[in-house]
Amino acid sequence: MLFLFSLSWESVSGWWVLACLALGVLYAWLLYRQPNSINPFARNVLSVLRALAVATIAVLLLSPLIKTVSSRPQKPLVLLLQDNSSSIQLFKPANFDAQKFVSQLGDIKQALGADYDVREFNFSADLKDSLSKSFNGKQTDISAAIRGLTDRFSNQNIGALVLATDGLYNKGSSPQYGARNLKTNIYTIALGDTTPRRDLLIANVNYNKTAFLGNDFEMEVLAEAYQAQAENMRLTVSEDGAPVANQTIAVTTNDFRKVIPLKLHADKKGVHKFTISLQAIANEISTLNNTEIIYVEVLDTKQKILLLYNGPHPDISAIKLSLESNRNYEVKTSLVTDADLGKLSTYSLAILYQLPASASAFPSTLQSQLAKLKIPVWYVAGAQTDIQQLNKAQKIIQINTSRTDMQEVFASPKADFSAFTLSDSTRRELALLPPLVAPFGNYSAPSAQSVLLKQKIGSVETSYPLLAFGEDAGVRTAVLTAEGIWKWRLAEFATTGSHNAVNELLSQSVQYLTAKGDRSHFRVYPAKNVFDESEDVLLNAELYNDALELINTPDVKIDLKGKSGKTFSFIFTRNGQSYQLNAGALPPDEYTYTASTKPGDKALTATGQLAVKALNAETRQSAADHHLLYTLAKENGGQMLMSSQINQLAALIRKNESIKTIVYDDKTYRDLVDEKWVFVLVLVLLSAEWFARKREGEL
Repeated sequence: MLFLFSLSWESVSGWWVLACLALGVLYAWLLYRQPNSINPFARNVLSVLRALAVATIAVLLLSPLIKTVSSRPQKPLVLLLQDNSSSIQLFKPANFDAQKFVSQLGDIKQALGADYDVREFNFSADLKDSLSKSFNGKQTDISAAIRGLTDRFSNQNIGALVLATDGLYNKGSSPQYGARNLKTNIYTIALGDTTPRRDLLIANVNYNKTAFLGNDFEMEVLAEAYQAQAENMRLTVSEDGAPVANQTIAVTTNDFRKVIPLKLHADKKGVHKFTISLQAIANEISTLNNTEIIYVEVLDTKQKILLLYNGPHPDISAIKLSLESNRNYEVKTSLVTDADLGKLSTYSLAILYQLPASASAFPSTLQSQLAKLKIPVWYVAGAQTDIQQLNKAQKIIQINTSRTDMQEVFASPKADFSAFTLSDSTRRELALLPPLVAPFGNYSAPSAQSVLLKQKIGSVETSYPLLAFGEDAGVRTAVLTAEGIWKWRLAEFATTGSHNAVNELLSQSVQYLTAKGDRSHFRVYPAKNVFDESEDVLLNAELYNDALELINTPDVKIDLKGKSGKTFSFIFTRNGQSYQLNAGALPPDEYTYTASTKPGDKALTATGQLAVKALNAETRQSAADHHLLYTLAKENGGQMLMSSQINQLAALIRKNESIKTIVYDDKTYRDLVDEKWVFVLVLVLLSAEWFARKREGEL
């Protein structure tokens, strides 16, 4: 690291230094101009000492700055990103040794030497540090891995990204979009085999996760066959182990695809396991992709939600789309002036969007009818909201303001919220979404534990509530203090290719608001009935005393027993006044759970069921996508190599002139008057003059 020093002047010209020197010379001349007993040589020395001392003091009065420039070289970063998903091992070419390849990839660090800063990562659904030889990832999200590197190394000298993968991804958006933000040379190492092999597989199943008792419901099975012309595909569907449908399809080409529609009947309430399978044929490369398991929840009735508004807004359709992604909900939208109050009793929830509104004729009977029918209400505030009327209509959040200004606020999830659970991925995504727009003012919430989301203004975390829940006379209420949900949906889809986080937030909120009253003292319920294999299983528990007040004094234990015979035991953690449990990722199975606690001498138990669904995404594609890897490399200044050419990679990186060390200049400023050596210099000059004069007998 190289340091350079120089003097810098703020509003004063550097030419004033000459004036300071002239002042010092003038002062010395006036002091020593008269003839005296000092010999000429000594007089000249004394004059120089006094002139330098006075000039130095005068310079300090100009308040000069010392500028320090430190040069900091940064070696180019070379990021090694290795696909650790199971498809690499499942569908590898005959002569490919996956373990040896990872070792060769790690050798690049040594081959590049000390001139490069090499970092190693692996990925499947998520980005992880270091290389890995396990190849056990259940999903592949190349875009998320690249985005993770972009966030981690932003504003750094990224020389090259080395991406070793088969080009197959089954989660997230196209990696071509993520690569544009990384802005570096991308070298791809093509793994896997592009040759189609003999295989039958279930590529996808389109279905609704909920159905309604007594109704028919449909699912579509996309079946594919490769190198199997003249064979027959025999499709079987079973519900809870009992066959309910079967079909035989003739394979007419070596690259065969067919969408098979199926109509089934929902005749029993609860969560049902459907197994869709294709009978194996001889010499298939893999039979793991011949079976797909899905779960469908059969409900008694669909819940109807009334969404009232004062004027058009993109949030209206955004809320409707998010809620109706859950087939349990049917959303009716209407202008508040057109609302049919006679049909209010048919709705499970009323969402009042920017109501009461300052400029609308808000029906005076609407509020009283909702209260009389004990219908839960969700208020959404915005620019049209009459804040004073909103404060009177509910007790959850009070907004004190005399202005009509709006301000941007980010969402900050609260860790101690315990009414229901959001997944960790949703909490992380909500914190990254763009700001909503909220009324300007001072916010207060009587109960801090009822707040799910707080407002973050700029980079400042506030205690102001953004989304809060409450209960009055047995009726649950929610308040969202900002508008702009439509921006959240667009932003989430742009980064993840889905609306999962926004959908989960709205759906879980509505589920909590519309939950039927349960007067039991001990309640245990999962965050959802079906979890994916890669998800953490989340459960909540509530314990009430005789006054129906939430308590969490005693421990709560739970046993989850799978149909396979395995049992997992846990103890809930306390969160606020209730309990929560993150059981982590459990093996795919159907589980029944029994939770127990003992407040005082009374033992209480609660039971239920949930399922963990196996992920077979990695088995659905056997032919690698090397075209994607070629395009990625070509568009980003790199080159695609086969796995057998990995030894050429270090030389290619060295030859790339754009991958070089960058020198950053760091500038710092400090006042010259703060430097101790300056005062020492002045003191030495004056002291030397004093001793010289004393020696000459002038003092």
